[in-house]
Amino acid sequence: QVQLLESGGGLVQTGGFLRLSCLASGIIGDFNHMGWYRQASGKERELVAVVDTGGITDYAQSLKGRFTISRDNAKTVYLQMNSLKPEDTAVYYCYYRNAWGTAIYWGQGSQVTVSS
Repeated sequence: QVQLLESGGGLVQTGGFLRLSCLASGIIGDFNHMGWYRQASGKERELVAVVDTGGITDYAQSLKGRFTISRDNAKTVYLQMNSLKPEDTAVYYCYYRNAWGTAIYWGQGSQVTVSS
């Protein structure tokens, strides 16, 4: 089992920034994928960014240049969100996938609200 603890969401004005953090605990593999998805009201959950323990990243194309994902180690991942827009308003979920793709875990979700 893997538990994901998120922090850093909140309310910000257009053009502002936020940094999300996610700490994984439990049985953590040396190689894994961690990252973020988001779900806006009335929409499907979508990829924001994911990074593996080798540093390989995958971003939603529309967010490149404003959002940056990084990680300290196999257990902690960050999402730096700059130049935020109202359309970035969503619940952001931390994501963990093991090396084989046989186990996926989600955090509880962090609300990010960008006011216009």
